[in-house]
Amino acid sequence: MNDTPDGTASLTQAEAEERGALLSVRRYDIAVDLTGLLEGDTVESVATIAFACERPGAATFVDCVAEIRHATLNGRPLDPATAERGRLPLPDLRAENVLVVAAAQSDTASSAGILRTLDPSDKLVYVWMSFEADDARRVWACFDQPDLKAPHALTVTAPESWTVTSNSGPDTVTESVDGARIWTFPDTPSLSTYVVVINAGPFHEIRREVDGYDLGLFSRQSTARFLEQAAEELFDLTGRGLRFFGERFDLPFPQRRYDQVFVPNMGGAMENWGCVTWSDSMLFRSPPTYAMRQVRAEVLLHEMAHMWVGDLVTMQWWDDLWLNEAFASWAAAWAAQHATEFTSTWASFLAGDKLRAYLQDMGPSSHPIRGPVPDVAAALANFDHITYEKGQSVLKQLVAHLGEDAFVEGLRAYFRTHAWGNTRLADLMDAVGEAAARDLTAWTADWFDRAGTDTLTLRDGTLEATAPEGEPRSHTLQIGSYATATGGTGPLRLVGSTAVTTSGRSTPVRLPPAELQLINDEDLTFAAARPDPASTRAIVARAGDLPGPMARTVAVSTAYDLMLKGELPAVGFLDCVLGALGTERTPGIVEPLLGLARAAAEQWCPPGQVRAQRDRVADVALAIAASPDLRTAALQTLAGNARTDAHFAALQAPAQESTDLGWRVLERRAELGGYDDSAVRALLARDPDPDAGQRALAVRAACPQADAKQEAWHAVFEERALHAGAAMAMLGRAFWRPGQAEVLGPYPDRYLEELTRFGEGGMLEVMSVVATMYPRQADSGFADRAERAADRLPPYVSTILLRETDLLRRQLRTAGASS
Repeated sequence: MNDTPDGTASLTQAEAEERGALLSVRRYDIAVDLTGLLEGDTVESVATIAFACERPGAATFVDCVAEIRHATLNGRPLDPATAERGRLPLPDLRAENVLVVAAAQSDTASSAGILRTLDPSDKLVYVWMSFEADDARRVWACFDQPDLKAPHALTVTAPESWTVTSNSGPDTVTESVDGARIWTFPDTPSLSTYVVVINAGPFHEIRREVDGYDLGLFSRQSTARFLEQAAEELFDLTGRGLRFFGERFDLPFPQRRYDQVFVPNMGGAMENWGCVTWSDSMLFRSPPTYAMRQVRAEVLLHEMAHMWVGDLVTMQWWDDLWLNEAFASWAAAWAAQHATEFTSTWASFLAGDKLRAYLQDMGPSSHPIRGPVPDVAAALANFDHITYEKGQSVLKQLVAHLGEDAFVEGLRAYFRTHAWGNTRLADLMDAVGEAAARDLTAWTADWFDRAGTDTLTLRDGTLEATAPEGEPRSHTLQIGSYATATGGTGPLRLVGSTAVTTSGRSTPVRLPPAELQLINDEDLTFAAARPDPASTRAIVARAGDLPGPMARTVAVSTAYDLMLKGELPAVGFLDCVLGALGTERTPGIVEPLLGLARAAAEQWCPPGQVRAQRDRVADVALAIAASPDLRTAALQTLAGNARTDAHFAALQAPAQESTDLGWRVLERRAELGGYDDSAVRALLARDPDPDAGQRALAVRAACPQADAKQEAWHAVFEERALHAGAAMAMLGRAFWRPGQAEVLGPYPDRYLEELTRFGEGGMLEVMSVVATMYPRQADSGFADRAERAADRLPPYVSTILLRETDLLRRQLRTAGASS
């Protein structure tokens, strides 16, 4: 039995299987008192659990990481002092049992299961709960494992000024008595403990009837104006998503009410049944770019897809966590493409998220998509790019392999058979394999049980496949053949598209003559591509001449992989991506390509070339800003790289109109040594964002002065003043600036010291800090020390540390080879 960093026991798979075979949970009746959170830090609960035992007389335990006030089992008192490491022993069980546990939790500030937040702008208090993977036990007693599903009936006592949301609308709300109201919610369907939720506070609420569904949106009062601005789009996307999934899965969402609650200091979103919680950073404070809106749509659809895969049908154990997350990500892109305006979502995915999966899969933190998960703590390490983005890509490859119609028919059968139950991967693969009349046993093992990325190399009329170990997988893909129109100059045109399914190490292909043979055109498979030498030269020099956004993005991703592996200098990659940006005008693709260009200039070039390459990026962004649909994204990139008078002159008027752009300009000026405290105070005064102080801190963090770095460091690691997610990412970006090596010198090793103290905090908060504060300006000696430190850290911390250290090593090698 392993311990989590805070000393509580981490449930093992063996223990879960034993307890799952022993018990059947009939129902939970949970009473929660939130009144102590109005001015204090304590939440109280009484959990009444009815459950059956297969072997009367046997013993087990209930999970409760809280102070147990009193407990009874079948009317007999249990001694709270027997609880150890978050477990209360349950001896001498009967065939039918009733357990009652009263508990109190005062750790409501670290986002471990529950977070109490005081809004700095108006001093109002908000509370949210998020229980994945096993944090329900931190608020009330429960059997906290995914296969012990049961109906939950929740009764919540809350301050009279608060609104309470849960998995459905309330049955009753009593009149205020002694400053409190009681919210009573009906039974949920049979749910796993980790998707049950309570949120509370003086929320601003908007409701809308769409296609027979009662849709609700909630936010803090201080972000109400931003919720109002977003509401029309959010309601439209929610209606489109519910309609699309209901029709395609042949199973409408079976509850009339569907709520979405935007809460502070949450580094993502959570798919609670019927009541999704979001980071309220997704309520944009300034006019968003197209890509920002697209990401928000994809998050909305991802969490919605979980209503079917995750909530309705739940994995048996956390070794199939990937199936929940990869499926939801695949389904979000699928729905966005077919049911929304964001039709370029697959190309956007390739330009951003998928490249991160390729990177992790070639490094020390690579692992099979599906692998052993001995305990819940190990499961947390799998919230990564392999689980999400590689899993999503492999599901896309499965659809290409079987055909979409067969895949969807298999999904329909899967939902019909397993609704409200628990499954393993084999259940899904059997369903889709039967629908497609295919035996997927070998395919499943190849793609889900093996780590690493295959490489596809085009050589002398043959597509050669190699794997990091063993035989390569079978790949279904397209090769696009592109040639210049008559005359030999100008754009490339598609002269042939060849469908290929590889077999073994060598597959003959007959391709039309062309100047550029683009492997994995349409991006159907997950593989590294190595074109023939002429095509490689054309990719680097002529990506912008390709005729379609997906083709241009595949070309850039191929060049990026060459840079990652030291086969192309950073300047060569910049030639490719900036060339693509010369013609690319698809909003959802321009922004991630600009991000790749900025990262290449800052992190992959030799120090002596960084300034010149950042100037190139700024100049391209300035040119793109002339296009109205791309203006906001281009100006953001320009602000991050501006140096010349012409750059700052182009930003002056837009920065007055957009507070977001204003902060970016101040941050860049601070990086260059021009921190202006009066300008920061003036922007704070006019910014309506209640969290604008965090943007001001990022400006200060960008300064090349020791006291500024220390101030930011203290805010992150001592005060924990930064919100997880977007705010933390902005601070990390501002802190680790190129060209500030002298002032940043002590901080890489201080970062490693801080990681050893991560014993508290919710998963999303901890992962946000570890990833975004990783030292972007460090040397190979630090990389050595980081790899040694990883052995002493919790799995979900060490995975991020190893992944980011591998990236650092690659950047150092590429920069060194180019200098």
